[in-house]
Amino acid sequence: MGYPDRRSRAKGRRSGGGGHFAAARNGPVPIDTIDLKDEIRTTTGIQEFDRVLGGGLVAGSLVLIGGDPGIGKSTLMLQALYGLSRQGRRVLYVSGEESVRQIRLRSQRLETVSSTLLVVSEVDMDIIMDMVASEKPDVLVVDSIQTMFNSELSSAPGSVTQVRESAMRLMLMSKRSGIPTFIVGHVTKEGAIAGPRLLEHMVDTVLYFEGDRSHVFRILRAVKNRFGSTNEIGVFEMKEKGLDQVSNPSAVFLSERPASAPGSVVTASMEGSRPILIELQALASSTTFGTPRRTILGLDPNRVALLVAVMEKKLGLHLMGHDIFMNVAGGVKVDEPGLDMGIIAAIASSFLDRPVPEGHIVLGEVGLTGEVRAISHVETRVAEMKKMGFTRCLVPESNLKRMSAISGIEVLGIRNVDQAVEMLF
Repeated sequence: MGYPDRRSRAKGRRSGGGGHFAAARNGPVPIDTIDLKDEIRTTTGIQEFDRVLGGGLVAGSLVLIGGDPGIGKSTLMLQALYGLSRQGRRVLYVSGEESVRQIRLRSQRLETVSSTLLVVSEVDMDIIMDMVASEKPDVLVVDSIQTMFNSELSSAPGSVTQVRESAMRLMLMSKRSGIPTFIVGHVTKEGAIAGPRLLEHMVDTVLYFEGDRSHVFRILRAVKNRFGSTNEIGVFEMKEKGLDQVSNPSAVFLSERPASAPGSVVTASMEGSRPILIELQALASSTTFGTPRRTILGLDPNRVALLVAVMEKKLGLHLMGHDIFMNVAGGVKVDEPGLDMGIIAAIASSFLDRPVPEGHIVLGEVGLTGEVRAISHVETRVAEMKKMGFTRCLVPESNLKRMSAISGIEVLGIRNVDQAVEMLF
């Protein structure tokens, strides 16, 4: 199938006066007259991916996926498109970084070869738009947005102007045609998506792939979603034949937890609508240097420093002469006030060299005066703890007053850090 050459198309757009941003003339309509009967989400066949998207793909949605090189973005896209193609969907994968032979080799390794999965190696946005118009795919993937090129712009691919123009054209095409579109984006060394911040504002959903390439687990996190819960996560395990979804992350993250080890504490973090049990590890060791070290992985360092100061003041633990190292087992990143008591319990356990009693778990936000404040979704977290075999849970006293009884696990209320540390040690 032939496509018009670049010069004639660019000239035709310029002579038209409106350019490709000219929108159809739509008039305002009453919002209660808009019909949503046919709005059914399209599932990809990957439950963890569908969960992060909010239950599946919405027609006309634009999804941006970012992550470090080699984390598995292109692998996930191929697997998702294969799942859609098995349902009879016609899908198009546009790559600006690989040839079609390279895509075929990777697809063969991942066992994602399908006759309705169309692949093309192209960077010219004009040609891509013509392909979409002629092929009419049900789902489109552009990998990556930083390689796309608009011939009427003089700047190089990857520049702010080119990225913004390409994203705008994909957004308008997606909204007008109803084709769900995935955009893969490069990230900077700080971990943010490269290009203008406008890119994240334009799209409907922003997903980040987290995880260290040395770890087998990958976390897909939604940081923006117009059609579902934000901060929802999906957990995957990288295997030889691609990404394998992890249906029970709590069991996986706690599978290698040492028994009765000082400095190891289990707590529950809410990731979107799902509670996940994680292991916090702390190591407090004496130092001869004037300024002790604070090395924190997977947690907010400022939050940990604040809690260490509370422990110094309210518990009388002399931590200024100790280096403190903290880690979240499994390479997960968590940032939630409900983990405060878990952080304090882990540091106190290592400092006192006394393990947290077996089967115990602790929750709660800690204030600067040492009080333990209420947190959200306590019953959901406690139910997950019970499922994982824990027998005793310490929760904020104000939460306990509003909780309904849960059989099979003992739930105790705590008012301040003094009471919590006394009950644990």
